[in-house]
Amino acid sequence: MIATDGVTMTCITCTDKGQIFLAGRDGHIYELQYTTGSGWRKRCRKVCLTTGIGSLLSRWVLPNAFKFSTVDPIINMVIDDERNTIYARTEGMKLQLFDLGANGDGPLTKVTEEKNIVDPRDAPYGGRRPNARRSAQSPKPSIVCISPLSAMESKWLHAVAVLSDGKRLFLTTSGGSGSSVGLNSSLQRPTCLKIVATRPSPPLGVGGGLTFGAVSAAGRAHPEDLALKVESAFYSAGALIMSDSSATAMSSLLAVQKDSAAQLSLPSTFGTASRSSRALRETVSALPVEGRMLCASDVLPLPDAAFTMQSLYADVECFTGFRKPSEKASIKLWAKGDLPTQHILPRRRVVVFNTMGLMEVIFNRPVDILRKLFDGNTLRSQIEEFFNRFGAGEAAAMCLMLAAKLLYAEDSLISNAVSEKAAEAFEDPGLVGMPQIDGTTALSNTRTQAGGFSMGQVVQDAEPLFSGAYEGLCLCSSRLLYPIWELPIMVIRGPGGTNEQEDGIVVCRLSAGAMKILESKIRSLETFLRSRRNKRRGLYGYVAGLGDSGSILYKTGPIIGSGVNGRSPYNSQIRDINPTDQSASSKKPRLLYTSAELTAMEVRAMECLRRLLRRSGEALFLLQLICQHNVARLAQTLGNDLRKKLVQLTFHQLVCSEDGDQLAMRLISALMEYYIGPEGRGTVEEISTKLREGCPSYFNESDYKYYLSVECLERASMINNPEERDILAKDAFNLLTKIPDSADLSAICKRFENLRFYEAVVRLPLQKAQALDSNADVINGQIDPKHHDMILLQREQCYEVVMNALRTLKGVGQSGMQGADKSSGLTTAVDPASRSKYIKQIIQLSVQWPDTVFHEHLYRTLIELGLENELLEYGGSDLVSFLQSAGRKHQEEVRAVSSLTTGASKLQDLGAPISTSQTKYLELLARYYVLKGEHIGAARMLLILAERQCSNSEEAPTLEKRYEYLRDAVLQAKSASIAADSSRNPIDSSTVDLLEETAKAAKDKAKELSLNLKSITQLYNDYAVPFNLWEVCLEMLSFANYSGDADSKIVREIWARLLDQALTRGGVAEACSVVKRVGSKLDPADGACLPLDIICLHLEKAALDRLSSGEELVGDDDVARALLGACKGLPEPVLAVYDQLLSNGAIKPSLNLKLRLLRSVLAILREWGMSVIAQRLGTTSAGASFFFDGTFSLSQTGTANQGARDKIISLANRYLNEVKRLNLAQNQTENVYRGFRELEEKLLSPY
Repeated sequence: MIATDGVTMTCITCTDKGQIFLAGRDGHIYELQYTTGSGWRKRCRKVCLTTGIGSLLSRWVLPNAFKFSTVDPIINMVIDDERNTIYARTEGMKLQLFDLGANGDGPLTKVTEEKNIVDPRDAPYGGRRPNARRSAQSPKPSIVCISPLSAMESKWLHAVAVLSDGKRLFLTTSGGSGSSVGLNSSLQRPTCLKIVATRPSPPLGVGGGLTFGAVSAAGRAHPEDLALKVESAFYSAGALIMSDSSATAMSSLLAVQKDSAAQLSLPSTFGTASRSSRALRETVSALPVEGRMLCASDVLPLPDAAFTMQSLYADVECFTGFRKPSEKASIKLWAKGDLPTQHILPRRRVVVFNTMGLMEVIFNRPVDILRKLFDGNTLRSQIEEFFNRFGAGEAAAMCLMLAAKLLYAEDSLISNAVSEKAAEAFEDPGLVGMPQIDGTTALSNTRTQAGGFSMGQVVQDAEPLFSGAYEGLCLCSSRLLYPIWELPIMVIRGPGGTNEQEDGIVVCRLSAGAMKILESKIRSLETFLRSRRNKRRGLYGYVAGLGDSGSILYKTGPIIGSGVNGRSPYNSQIRDINPTDQSASSKKPRLLYTSAELTAMEVRAMECLRRLLRRSGEALFLLQLICQHNVARLAQTLGNDLRKKLVQLTFHQLVCSEDGDQLAMRLISALMEYYIGPEGRGTVEEISTKLREGCPSYFNESDYKYYLSVECLERASMINNPEERDILAKDAFNLLTKIPDSADLSAICKRFENLRFYEAVVRLPLQKAQALDSNADVINGQIDPKHHDMILLQREQCYEVVMNALRTLKGVGQSGMQGADKSSGLTTAVDPASRSKYIKQIIQLSVQWPDTVFHEHLYRTLIELGLENELLEYGGSDLVSFLQSAGRKHQEEVRAVSSLTTGASKLQDLGAPISTSQTKYLELLARYYVLKGEHIGAARMLLILAERQCSNSEEAPTLEKRYEYLRDAVLQAKSASIAADSSRNPIDSSTVDLLEETAKAAKDKAKELSLNLKSITQLYNDYAVPFNLWEVCLEMLSFANYSGDADSKIVREIWARLLDQALTRGGVAEACSVVKRVGSKLDPADGACLPLDIICLHLEKAALDRLSSGEELVGDDDVARALLGACKGLPEPVLAVYDQLLSNGAIKPSLNLKLRLLRSVLAILREWGMSVIAQRLGTTSAGASFFFDGTFSLSQTGTANQGARDKIISLANRYLNEVKRLNLAQNQTENVYRGFRELEEKLLSPY
């Protein structure tokens, strides 16, 4: 017991944190402090919070009898736990405001005290008329109740005071006005206490019949001779209960709530609305009772239900950070109103304590009123009135709640009769309306009144406006998904229970009970919609009756209605809405959509919503199943990136996005691996049954077969019996062949590989590659380029699985990405004999598959791994074509012996230059011919290798290597002549003789070179010329300082043969490359070894001929650049050659050839000009090219190169006139003429 020191306590209250406050008759506030610990202080003691030192001393020194000042004691205290403030009411009708600090743990501080809150001279807001008479003996109203307002009810109003005459005063504790008062209300501390708005007293004489449970107080006339006498009141979350004793016979309880009906506009004049239509609408119910109310309290939901609601709405809007006990937190949901919460909250109950005992007041929600209307023999006019009052959309949403039985489980059960009536009302076009074009009805409102004038109105685009049924479905669905749709489903919870901890564990934000309840409601709604679709009720029946032309849900079927006698009630609504207007229908413009099309559009939209609900229900079921098996453990199997994505994943993304689908698959995979693993507690069949029944869109039949096969492989890895192991592997393979595109190849093939079941390792990836391109569009080239590369990359990833298996057997590191080795029984080393057997098996299985692109990957991998013998032995029929194309073989196919020519000239013309990397393919082709007994083909391949040309000397084979090729070619040719039947396959002996002679000559020359040193004359005459080494010949002549004969006939002939040889090999491009390479080794000033005129004319003629015939695409400056490269970048000698060719009358070039020469001159002059600019600017020619794009002016280059500039200008002007004199069409010469003119203008321009 605690002594009160002679002070009588008037009231006691406490906070949610456990603080207990007491108010005494002495006007002070006390706190009852208590502790469970032991110490020198008492465990429980009373502390005065509002007294000072002086008052404390006077209380101790002077007794109460000597205190003559009047004390105004506090008779009521109310705590606002949301804002941590205390409102106190005294006997003298004063209001005091105290602050407990931002967190509620600070010292009690008095903020303000208001004495004149109640002023009888103030007229109530919206109350009686100004000329109303007030009796002189009317008492001054007193405050009977004060209650805090939550932030859900108002952001800038903080408390409400109820007066004895029923008037309500709304107070604020912050300065300022308007909406700015409510900004950051959690951070602002109270500064004042003032009235912001008032509300008149409810009307008298209303009753609580079945007229929708209450009567609206808006717009009602207040009787002048009656006044409320409120003795006590109770306010909580938008509900007010007052005890009225104005009637002498019996007191009554007045229950006041916000009217949830639609705000219907009252008729007004001149476009202005009345004030009462914009005011807050309330419903008032009067209940006659015996006795007088002493106090009242909310009946909170049961703890389980309250915890479920707090789990759903804890992170929504202003619930964030509001961590009250779940039972009290549910009161905030009631403040949102009945319509948004009647699907999840039970009916509100209030316990009233009066002088006669206890009574319970139950507030009916709109859906409860509708249920009572359906439960009795209610007239249709009352149902229509309900729809008109709440709106078609809201009323249809309530019909859905009753039809699908979505109400709170604590409420009375909904009978099947009520459910069926609600479904019929939901589908009744007379109640919910019909889809129409938005704005069509507005056209009828454009008429003017008689004698009036109309300026018309803005014509808006017509849009489809769906019926109230669709709006109700949207409202019902959105309210179910609202608390989870845009919020994350997982959070990271630290050791202290806080979120956003990096070192915490991943847990689900929602409780299992909340997800189960929400899933049940969503599935009930989806089941109802699906049943109406299957029964073809309502709009579904009408759309089905349209047949193929109008149906979106049924492909075939007769015209079926859902009404009586096979007729749909929608037919009369859709057909001929106004039959009297048929005569004028031809004059009206055609609507964007017909009635049937609008109906089909609404049904399509409802079907999309139904599928969304089904997917959402499956997602909630999946989350429950994952949470049951420790989501933290499953999340640990994911990588860091996927784990971060999981924490950031919202329910919307889980349902609708590709990322959500992938994360769900990964979690299911982790769950299945837990079941399949050695420490698992079940089988695939058990968990798969749950997944297939609960979330088939996340786990379908293919997933079931996949994990069933994984289970077989896991069991096989634990078995030592080879026969049983092969049977299980075969069963897994048979399951996976049915779902080739759903298997995870990187993991599943690794399991098969560890079991040495290589049939699956080969077939499964190839089946998946075939499924990716079932029509072989990539191989046939019948696919757009945008998807070609993507599909080809996916196919190559499938091929790499087989290639990696070969690399593993060969002991080489894998280039592709493979999954971790999940088996534990068969990872031992393989002996060489078994390894060869497995490699042979993989190659044979691979060759049998008809995929040429895969064969190329296989052949290249075998060559890369050094498995040439296996390739040649087990290669497919396309191996020859692969080796030919890979080795850049000549286009002529290897034919019979009769097709071989006997002349040496054709044997030497065998193909373009062959690189070292391509040589191995031709060598393999020759070995393949030898292995298959095709000796003539092998001889020809060896001859090609012996006489192959190379683009550079580093890749050229040695003489010994060429001799080896020729020797083997002779052996193959002899083998062919021995094995051939002279009567069936005659062999030309001259071919063998020619090969023998060529091999003998090469061998003799190589031997001679190795015996002693030879003079340059001997090397030239005996080796270079006989073997057509024209490039070597030119280098020898330059080394010997050959001065040449009178007309340099020998050098010119060698250059002609070298250019012809290069043109034969690779066209003009190869010839230009040879000129650049050989010319750079020679002295351009030495005209004896570098006859530029012969080279230039030879190349320009060849370029013109090949370009004209379309044989080769040659650029205008290719020859000119080659000559500049041969002359080491000096433009003067090259220009001199072109000038000689253009001015020499003996050559007499054709007009087209002369035009081509001028194009080359233009290219040389441009290069010369850029080199001059580059030299001056200290940059490269590429940087100087900006000059020709207009970036620089030549005056910036100074005068150092003035001579070169003048010479270029002079030559440009001269050749410009040459172009003018050409007797060719203008379109042929225009570009060249413009080029010379622009070059001249650029060089002449100072800017």
